[in-house]
Amino acid sequence: MQGLAQRIAATHPELVNSDASFGELAWNWGRAHTAQGSAWRRRLWFSGGDLVAWGWAQLPRSVRVSDGSVHDVTGSYLAHQVHPDHAALVDEVIDWYDATAPGLERTALPGASDGFALERWASHGYVPDPSGQGDTGSWTQLNQRDLTGLEPPALPDGYRFRTADEAGEEAAVRAHLNAWGPRAYSVEAYRDVRETRGYHDDLHVLVEAPDGTMASSAIMWLDEANRTVEFEPVGTHPGHRRLGLGRSVLLHGMRLAREAGAVHATVACLGAPGHPSARELYYGVGFRKLSQDVPLLKPAAAA
Repeated sequence: MQGLAQRIAATHPELVNSDASFGELAWNWGRAHTAQGSAWRRRLWFSGGDLVAWGWAQLPRSVRVSDGSVHDVTGSYLAHQVHPDHAALVDEVIDWYDATAPGLERTALPGASDGFALERWASHGYVPDPSGQGDTGSWTQLNQRDLTGLEPPALPDGYRFRTADEAGEEAAVRAHLNAWGPRAYSVEAYRDVRETRGYHDDLHVLVEAPDGTMASSAIMWLDEANRTVEFEPVGTHPGHRRLGLGRSVLLHGMRLAREAGAVHATVACLGAPGHPSARELYYGVGFRKLSQDVPLLKPAAAA
């Protein structure tokens, strides 16, 4: 699946679905497959030995998060990707999804640039998801920039950069939870993340505060074939925001990525006007929008 993402990114980067990129696949699989994989269904389509399409249906499940609470997921969601040379397979992907999640509310995120696929989704009864649209919608955009003309990072006094390898796995997990709050993430999940393709300890950057708090972090996934890195996730502790830590992590990370051989970087964020903070952060260090997704919904009552 990551290989298909690489092949599409090399020729049609605007057609890589937001949840089907090289790094996003690694992150989503690594952090959750042990705990949630029993509720996942996947199907792969091949042509001449090459993977050309896949569907990954994520079905209802109970998710235990880091504070001990349980979150119940009641609907279904499809991550998917179809190579543009085999675009007609999208109908088979949709049919398989409908058969895999019958009677459930079904959601998906095709790319806005894929006009053919959007027509096919509509023909199967999928409509724009009202909760995902509008000024506070949940749709995401992918941003990109070249790794030239990078300014040096500037941390506040007493803060310092660490790598996950230096800081250790407990610190790496704590940095993520500090930024994002209670999540289904643990040391065990992080160990699985480290085993995924494209992960490098020295491209997993942390910022340590003077008091030892892990104040900010970012993982960069290195796609060596395309000489690009993808930031996923990027986050800062609420008590250490507005200090320029996110900006510094990105600038420092891009410099490390360039030293590792990358010439290009991507990062995704919420794109709706009502969610400006991450977008403005990324624009502030030179990223610009490449593509966006379209949240679609098929109600549970639909055939």
